[in-house]
Amino acid sequence: MESHDKRIVPLTIPDLSGNEETYAVDAIRSSWISSTGEYVNRFESEFGKLTESKEVISTCNGTVALHLAMLALDLKPGDEVIIPSLTFIATANAVRYVGAEPIFVDISAETWCLNPDLIHAAITSKTRGIIAVDLYGHPADFDAINAIAMDNGLWVVEDAAEAHLALYKGRKSGSLADVSVFSFYGNKIITCGEGGALTTNNVKFASRAKLLRGQGMDPERRYYFSTIGYNYRLNNVSCAILCAQIERIDLMIQERKKAFEIYHSKLCNVKGILFQPIAMWANPAPWLFSITINEVKFGCNRDVLIAFLDEKGIETRPFFIPIHTLPPYQDSAKNRGCSLPVTELISKSGINLPTSSKMNQTEIIYICDMIKECRDSLL
Repeated sequence: MESHDKRIVPLTIPDLSGNEETYAVDAIRSSWISSTGEYVNRFESEFGKLTESKEVISTCNGTVALHLAMLALDLKPGDEVIIPSLTFIATANAVRYVGAEPIFVDISAETWCLNPDLIHAAITSKTRGIIAVDLYGHPADFDAINAIAMDNGLWVVEDAAEAHLALYKGRKSGSLADVSVFSFYGNKIITCGEGGALTTNNVKFASRAKLLRGQGMDPERRYYFSTIGYNYRLNNVSCAILCAQIERIDLMIQERKKAFEIYHSKLCNVKGILFQPIAMWANPAPWLFSITINEVKFGCNRDVLIAFLDEKGIETRPFFIPIHTLPPYQDSAKNRGCSLPVTELISKSGINLPTSSKMNQTEIIYICDMIKECRDSLL
Protein backbone atom coordinates (compact mmCIF):
# COMPACT_ATOMS: atom_id res chain seq x y z
CA MET A 1 0.00 0.00 0.00
CA GLU A 2 1.31 3.49 -0.83
CA SER A 3 2.43 5.79 1.97
CA HIS A 4 -0.31 7.51 3.93
CA ASP A 5 1.95 10.41 4.90
CA LYS A 6 -0.10 12.76 2.72
CA ARG A 7 -3.40 10.88 2.54
CA ILE A 8 -5.42 10.67 5.73
CA VAL A 9 -7.24 7.50 6.68
CA PRO A 10 -10.27 9.26 8.22
CA LEU A 11 -11.90 8.14 11.41
CA THR A 12 -15.11 7.47 9.53
CA ILE A 13 -16.73 8.17 6.17
CA PRO A 14 -20.50 8.48 5.67
CA ASP A 15 -21.78 5.85 3.26
CA LEU A 16 -24.04 7.73 0.84
CA SER A 17 -23.90 5.24 -2.01
CA GLY A 18 -27.59 4.35 -2.15
CA ASN A 19 -30.67 6.45 -2.89
CA GLU A 20 -29.59 9.41 -0.77
CA GLU A 21 -29.13 11.80 -3.71
CA THR A 22 -32.26 10.58 -5.49
CA TYR A 23 -34.49 11.05 -2.45
CA ALA A 24 -32.93 14.40 -1.50
CA VAL A 25 -33.47 15.74 -5.01
CA ASP A 26 -37.04 14.43 -4.94
CA ALA A 27 -37.65 16.29 -1.67
CA ILE A 28 -36.19 19.49 -3.15
CA ARG A 29 -38.23 19.23 -6.34
CA SER A 30 -41.38 18.66 -4.31
CA SER A 31 -40.73 22.07 -2.68
CA TRP A 32 -41.24 20.46 0.75
CA ILE A 33 -37.86 21.26 2.26
CA SER A 34 -38.85 22.29 5.79
CA SER A 35 -40.20 20.21 8.66
CA THR A 36 -43.19 18.70 6.90
CA GLY A 37 -43.29 16.40 3.93
CA GLU A 38 -43.51 12.83 2.76
CA TYR A 39 -40.03 11.85 3.94
CA VAL A 40 -40.52 13.11 7.50
CA ASN A 41 -43.51 10.82 7.93
CA ARG A 42 -41.79 7.97 6.13
CA PHE A 43 -38.63 8.21 8.21
CA GLU A 44 -40.49 8.30 11.52
CA SER A 45 -42.58 5.30 10.49
CA GLU A 46 -39.64 3.24 9.25
CA PHE A 47 -37.40 4.11 12.18
CA GLY A 48 -40.18 3.07 14.53
CA LYS A 49 -40.28 -0.36 12.90
CA LEU A 50 -36.50 -0.57 12.99
CA THR A 51 -36.36 0.16 16.73
CA GLU A 52 -39.60 -1.66 17.62
CA SER A 53 -41.03 1.61 18.96
CA LYS A 54 -44.60 2.87 18.67
CA GLU A 55 -43.63 6.54 18.55
CA VAL A 56 -40.73 8.35 16.83
CA ILE A 57 -40.14 12.09 17.13
CA SER A 58 -37.48 13.32 14.69
CA THR A 59 -35.30 16.25 15.80
CA CYS A 60 -32.67 18.49 14.25
CA ASN A 61 -29.84 16.78 16.17
CA GLY A 62 -29.14 14.34 18.96
CA THR A 63 -28.40 16.98 21.60
CA VAL A 64 -31.81 18.60 21.26
CA ALA A 65 -33.36 15.12 21.36
CA LEU A 66 -31.86 14.77 24.84
CA HIS A 67 -33.02 18.25 25.82
CA LEU A 68 -36.50 17.54 24.48
CA ALA A 69 -36.60 14.34 26.54
CA MET A 70 -35.74 16.25 29.70
CA LEU A 71 -38.43 18.84 28.95
CA ALA A 72 -41.11 16.27 28.12
CA LEU A 73 -40.27 14.34 31.30
CA ASP A 74 -40.88 17.59 33.21
CA LEU A 75 -37.44 17.76 34.76
CA LYS A 76 -37.19 20.86 36.96
CA PRO A 77 -34.45 23.09 38.42
CA GLY A 78 -32.96 21.42 41.48
CA ASP A 79 -33.85 17.89 40.32
CA GLU A 80 -31.10 15.30 39.93
CA VAL A 81 -30.42 12.78 37.16
CA ILE A 82 -27.97 9.89 37.46
CA ILE A 83 -25.66 9.57 34.45
CA PRO A 84 -22.25 8.11 33.58
CA SER A 85 -19.31 10.48 33.26
CA LEU A 86 -17.73 8.64 30.33
CA THR A 87 -19.94 9.94 27.54
CA PHE A 88 -20.21 12.85 25.14
CA ILE A 89 -20.88 16.04 27.08
CA ALA A 90 -24.36 16.50 25.56
CA THR A 91 -25.67 13.87 28.01
CA ALA A 92 -24.86 16.11 30.97
CA ASN A 93 -25.57 19.39 29.21
CA ALA A 94 -29.16 18.38 28.48
CA VAL A 95 -29.74 17.94 32.21
CA ARG A 96 -28.24 21.34 32.96
CA TYR A 97 -30.29 23.00 30.20
CA VAL A 98 -33.38 22.64 32.39
CA GLY A 99 -31.60 23.64 35.60
CA ALA A 100 -31.26 20.12 36.95
CA GLU A 101 -28.03 18.52 38.14
CA PRO A 102 -26.27 15.45 36.69
CA ILE A 103 -25.05 13.02 39.34
CA PHE A 104 -22.13 11.00 38.03
CA VAL A 105 -21.88 7.28 38.72
CA ASP A 106 -18.98 5.04 37.73
CA ILE A 107 -19.10 2.57 34.87
CA SER A 108 -18.64 -1.18 34.87
CA ALA A 109 -15.32 -2.55 33.59
CA GLU A 110 -17.30 -5.36 31.93
CA THR A 111 -19.44 -3.09 29.74
CA TRP A 112 -17.99 0.46 29.96
CA CYS A 113 -21.59 1.47 30.70
CA LEU A 114 -23.33 2.70 33.86
CA ASN A 115 -22.76 0.26 36.72
CA PRO A 116 -26.16 -0.77 38.16
CA ASP A 117 -24.54 -1.86 41.43
CA LEU A 118 -23.56 1.75 42.17
CA ILE A 119 -26.85 3.46 41.35
CA HIS A 120 -28.62 2.92 44.70
CA ALA A 121 -26.00 4.89 46.61
CA ALA A 122 -26.48 7.88 44.30
CA ILE A 123 -30.27 8.13 44.69
CA THR A 124 -31.57 10.99 46.85
CA SER A 125 -34.93 12.64 47.42
CA LYS A 126 -34.09 14.89 44.46
CA THR A 127 -33.43 12.10 41.98
CA ARG A 128 -35.95 12.01 39.14
CA GLY A 129 -34.36 9.72 36.58
CA ILE A 130 -31.42 7.88 35.06
CA ILE A 131 -29.77 8.36 31.68
CA ALA A 132 -27.95 5.19 30.65
CA VAL A 133 -25.55 5.58 27.73
CA ASP A 134 -24.86 2.79 25.25
CA LEU A 135 -21.17 3.70 25.10
CA TYR A 136 -19.41 3.06 21.80
CA GLY A 137 -22.33 0.91 20.67
CA HIS A 138 -22.54 -1.42 23.70
CA PRO A 139 -25.95 -1.38 25.45
CA ALA A 140 -26.17 -0.75 29.17
CA ASP A 141 -27.68 -3.39 31.49
CA PHE A 142 -31.25 -2.16 31.14
CA ASP A 143 -33.07 -4.90 33.01
CA ALA A 144 -31.08 -4.09 36.14
CA ILE A 145 -31.32 -0.32 35.61
CA ASN A 146 -35.05 -0.38 34.86
CA ALA A 147 -35.71 -2.50 37.96
CA ILE A 148 -33.90 0.02 40.17
CA ALA A 149 -35.83 2.85 38.55
CA MET A 150 -39.17 1.14 39.04
CA ASP A 151 -38.44 0.46 42.72
CA ASN A 152 -37.63 4.14 43.25
CA GLY A 153 -40.24 5.79 41.04
CA LEU A 154 -37.71 7.03 38.50
CA TRP A 155 -37.75 7.24 34.71
CA VAL A 156 -34.99 5.90 32.46
CA VAL A 157 -33.68 7.42 29.24
CA GLU A 158 -31.51 5.38 26.89
CA ASP A 159 -28.85 7.50 25.18
CA ALA A 160 -28.44 5.35 22.08
CA ALA A 161 -26.66 8.01 20.01
CA GLU A 162 -23.84 5.56 19.19
CA ALA A 163 -25.83 2.33 19.22
CA HIS A 164 -28.00 2.06 16.12
CA LEU A 165 -29.51 -1.45 16.08
CA ALA A 166 -27.58 -2.72 19.10
CA LEU A 167 -29.25 -5.66 20.84
CA TYR A 168 -29.78 -6.20 24.55
CA LYS A 169 -30.95 -9.75 25.30
CA GLY A 170 -32.41 -9.82 21.79
CA ARG A 171 -34.22 -6.48 22.18
CA LYS A 172 -33.31 -3.50 20.04
CA SER A 173 -31.85 -0.21 21.18
CA GLY A 174 -34.61 2.36 21.07
CA SER A 175 -37.02 0.14 22.97
CA LEU A 176 -35.06 -0.54 26.16
CA ALA A 177 -36.16 2.38 28.36
CA ASP A 178 -39.03 4.80 28.88
CA VAL A 179 -37.48 7.01 26.20
CA SER A 180 -34.52 6.52 23.87
CA VAL A 181 -32.59 9.15 21.95
CA PHE A 182 -30.51 8.83 18.79
CA SER A 183 -28.04 10.95 16.84
CA PHE A 184 -27.61 10.97 13.07
CA TYR A 185 -24.49 13.11 13.06
CA GLY A 186 -22.06 12.59 10.17
CA ASN A 187 -19.96 9.97 11.99
CA LYS A 188 -22.86 7.76 13.06
CA ILE A 189 -23.83 4.42 11.47
CA ILE A 190 -26.73 6.09 9.66
CA THR A 191 -26.54 9.82 9.09
CA CYS A 192 -28.04 12.86 7.44
CA GLY A 193 -25.22 15.18 8.54
CA GLU A 194 -27.12 16.50 11.55
CA GLY A 195 -30.24 14.93 12.98
CA GLY A 196 -31.71 13.06 15.89
CA ALA A 197 -34.77 11.24 17.16
CA LEU A 198 -36.64 10.18 20.28
CA THR A 199 -38.32 6.79 20.42
CA THR A 200 -40.86 5.64 22.98
CA ASN A 201 -43.87 3.43 23.53
CA ASN A 202 -45.49 6.04 25.76
CA VAL A 203 -48.10 7.87 23.68
CA LYS A 204 -48.62 10.57 26.31
CA PHE A 205 -44.91 11.36 26.42
CA ALA A 206 -44.73 11.40 22.61
CA SER A 207 -47.60 13.86 22.42
CA ARG A 208 -45.86 16.16 24.90
CA ALA A 209 -42.54 15.91 23.05
CA LYS A 210 -44.15 16.71 19.70
CA LEU A 211 -45.87 19.75 21.19
CA LEU A 212 -42.60 21.09 22.61
CA ARG A 213 -40.67 20.28 19.42
CA GLY A 214 -43.02 22.41 17.33
CA GLN A 215 -42.88 25.72 19.25
CA GLY A 216 -45.69 24.60 21.57
CA MET A 217 -48.37 25.14 18.92
CA ASP A 218 -51.66 23.31 19.47
CA PRO A 219 -51.92 20.65 16.69
CA GLU A 220 -55.67 21.33 16.45
CA ARG A 221 -55.50 25.13 16.45
CA ARG A 222 -52.97 26.87 14.26
CA TYR A 223 -50.96 29.69 15.89
CA TYR A 224 -52.43 28.93 19.29
CA PHE A 225 -49.50 28.26 21.62
CA SER A 226 -50.43 26.51 24.84
CA THR A 227 -46.88 26.46 26.21
CA ILE A 228 -43.39 27.73 25.51
CA GLY A 229 -41.92 25.40 22.94
CA TYR A 230 -38.83 25.01 20.78
CA ASN A 231 -38.06 24.70 17.09
CA TYR A 232 -36.40 21.30 17.24
CA ARG A 233 -37.87 19.78 14.07
CA LEU A 234 -35.95 17.86 11.40
CA ASN A 235 -36.43 18.88 7.77
CA ASN A 236 -37.79 16.82 4.90
CA VAL A 237 -34.50 16.77 2.95
CA SER A 238 -32.60 15.32 5.90
CA CYS A 239 -35.33 12.74 6.42
CA ALA A 240 -35.08 11.82 2.73
CA ILE A 241 -31.41 11.02 3.24
CA LEU A 242 -32.22 8.99 6.36
CA CYS A 243 -34.83 6.98 4.46
CA ALA A 244 -32.14 5.99 1.97
CA GLN A 245 -29.79 5.13 4.84
CA ILE A 246 -32.39 2.89 6.47
CA GLU A 247 -32.75 0.94 3.22
CA ARG A 248 -29.11 -0.16 3.56
CA ILE A 249 -28.55 -0.18 7.29
CA ASP A 250 -28.28 -3.97 7.49
CA LEU A 251 -25.63 -3.97 4.76
CA MET A 252 -23.70 -1.10 6.35
CA ILE A 253 -23.68 -2.85 9.72
CA GLN A 254 -22.54 -6.06 8.05
CA GLU A 255 -19.61 -4.23 6.42
CA ARG A 256 -18.67 -2.58 9.70
CA LYS A 257 -18.72 -5.94 11.45
CA LYS A 258 -16.33 -7.28 8.82
CA ALA A 259 -14.00 -4.40 9.65
CA PHE A 260 -14.28 -5.31 13.35
CA GLU A 261 -13.38 -8.91 12.55
CA ILE A 262 -10.25 -7.88 10.66
CA TYR A 263 -9.16 -5.61 13.50
CA HIS A 264 -9.67 -8.44 15.97
CA SER A 265 -7.70 -10.94 13.91
CA LYS A 266 -4.77 -8.57 13.32
CA LEU A 267 -4.50 -7.13 16.83
CA CYS A 268 -5.49 -10.04 19.08
CA ASN A 269 -1.87 -11.09 19.68
CA VAL A 270 -0.43 -7.62 20.21
CA LYS A 271 0.62 -7.33 23.84
CA GLY A 272 -0.82 -4.34 25.64
CA ILE A 273 -3.94 -4.00 23.50
CA LEU A 274 -7.30 -4.83 25.04
CA PHE A 275 -10.57 -4.89 23.11
CA GLN A 276 -13.88 -3.37 24.15
CA PRO A 277 -15.54 -5.92 26.46
CA ILE A 278 -18.82 -7.45 25.33
CA ALA A 279 -21.34 -8.77 27.84
CA MET A 280 -22.76 -12.19 27.05
CA TRP A 281 -26.23 -10.64 26.71
CA ALA A 282 -25.15 -7.91 24.29
CA ASN A 283 -24.79 -7.59 20.54
CA PRO A 284 -23.22 -4.14 20.23
CA ALA A 285 -23.63 -1.81 17.28
CA PRO A 286 -20.34 -1.67 15.31
CA TRP A 287 -19.86 2.09 15.54
CA LEU A 288 -16.14 2.74 16.16
CA PHE A 289 -13.62 -0.02 16.87
CA SER A 290 -12.46 0.75 20.39
CA ILE A 291 -9.39 -0.51 22.23
CA THR A 292 -7.51 0.35 25.40
CA ILE A 293 -3.74 0.51 25.77
CA ASN A 294 -1.90 -1.03 28.71
CA GLU A 295 1.06 1.35 28.84
CA VAL A 296 3.40 -1.08 30.62
CA LYS A 297 2.77 -4.00 28.26
CA PHE A 298 2.49 -1.98 25.05
CA GLY A 299 5.49 0.22 25.71
CA CYS A 300 3.83 3.66 25.52
CA ASN A 301 0.62 5.33 26.48
CA ARG A 302 -2.45 5.99 24.38
CA ASP A 303 -1.47 9.56 23.49
CA VAL A 304 1.91 8.51 22.09
CA LEU A 305 0.18 5.94 19.89
CA ILE A 306 -2.32 8.53 18.65
CA ALA A 307 0.52 10.88 17.71
CA PHE A 308 2.41 8.08 15.94
CA LEU A 309 -0.64 7.07 13.91
CA ASP A 310 -1.35 10.68 13.03
CA GLU A 311 2.16 10.95 11.55
CA LYS A 312 1.29 7.95 9.42
CA GLY A 313 -1.86 9.62 8.11
CA ILE A 314 -4.29 7.70 10.33
CA GLU A 315 -7.00 9.67 12.12
CA THR A 316 -8.04 8.32 15.52
CA ARG A 317 -9.89 9.61 18.57
CA PRO A 318 -9.11 9.39 22.26
CA PHE A 319 -11.96 8.28 24.49
CA PHE A 320 -14.18 10.98 25.96
CA ILE A 321 -12.71 13.03 28.79
CA PRO A 322 -14.77 12.23 31.92
CA ILE A 323 -17.38 14.96 32.25
CA HIS A 324 -16.94 15.24 36.01
CA THR A 325 -13.39 16.53 35.38
CA LEU A 326 -14.42 19.23 32.89
CA PRO A 327 -14.78 22.91 33.93
CA PRO A 328 -18.59 23.17 33.84
CA TYR A 329 -18.99 20.17 36.16
CA GLN A 330 -15.81 19.64 38.15
CA ASP A 331 -16.68 21.88 41.11
CA SER A 332 -20.07 20.28 41.79
CA ALA A 333 -18.60 16.80 41.31
CA LYS A 334 -15.74 17.58 43.70
CA ASN A 335 -18.15 18.94 46.30
CA ARG A 336 -20.02 15.64 46.17
CA GLY A 337 -16.82 13.68 46.65
CA CYS A 338 -17.18 12.15 43.20
CA SER A 339 -14.84 9.15 42.78
CA LEU A 340 -14.98 7.28 39.47
CA PRO A 341 -11.83 5.13 39.18
CA VAL A 342 -13.03 2.85 36.38
CA THR A 343 -14.24 5.80 34.32
CA GLU A 344 -10.90 7.58 34.65
CA LEU A 345 -8.85 4.46 33.89
CA ILE A 346 -10.79 3.60 30.73
CA SER A 347 -10.87 7.21 29.57
CA LYS A 348 -7.12 7.79 29.71
CA SER A 349 -6.24 4.50 27.99
CA GLY A 350 -8.89 4.28 25.26
CA ILE A 351 -8.64 4.97 21.55
CA ASN A 352 -11.17 4.74 18.70
CA LEU A 353 -9.81 3.42 15.41
CA PRO A 354 -11.12 4.29 11.92
CA THR A 355 -14.38 2.48 11.15
CA SER A 356 -16.89 2.78 8.33
CA SER A 357 -18.75 0.56 5.89
CA LYS A 358 -16.61 2.03 3.10
CA MET A 359 -13.27 0.89 4.53
CA ASN A 360 -11.39 -1.81 2.71
CA GLN A 361 -9.25 -4.62 4.11
CA THR A 362 -6.01 -3.04 2.89
CA GLU A 363 -6.66 0.11 4.92
CA ILE A 364 -7.42 -1.83 8.09
CA ILE A 365 -4.32 -3.98 7.71
CA TYR A 366 -2.26 -0.83 7.20
CA ILE A 367 -3.65 0.64 10.44
CA CYS A 368 -2.89 -2.55 12.35
CA ASP A 369 0.62 -2.73 10.88
CA MET A 370 1.28 0.84 11.99
CA ILE A 371 0.08 0.02 15.52
CA LYS A 372 2.50 -2.90 15.58
CA GLU A 373 5.26 -0.70 14.15
CA CYS A 374 4.71 1.78 16.96
CA ARG A 375 5.06 -0.96 19.56
CA ASP A 376 8.06 -2.58 17.86
CA SER A 377 9.87 0.75 17.68
CA LEU A 378 9.71 0.96 21.46
CA LEU A 379 11.07 -2.51 22.21
